[in-house]
Amino acid sequence: MSTPPPVVNANVPNHLVWAILSTLFCCLPAGIVSIVFAAQVNGKVAAGDIAGAQESSDKAKTWAWVSFGLGLAAVVIYLALMGLGMMSSGMNSY
Repeated sequence: MSTPPPVVNANVPNHLVWAILSTLFCCLPAGIVSIVFAAQVNGKVAAGDIAGAQESSDKAKTWAWVSFGLGLAAVVIYLALMGLGMMSSGMNSY
């Protein structure tokens, strides 16, 4: 008689919501990487690979933060360039 696989009750967060939000609002390429890792978490938990699920969870979180950081950097650079442009156009009016 074969025994059923053990029931794994691991609480490994997949960070899928943060991955999707960082993809939509921050940086598309890094956000997609985050979504891919987030999508792997539940499958690995179901297969009993808790260490692999935790690793994918950590990578999903890291890439979501990378996406957020790149998006924030892009906004800061954009605002700085707009400010410099406004300053230079104000100086030319004299």
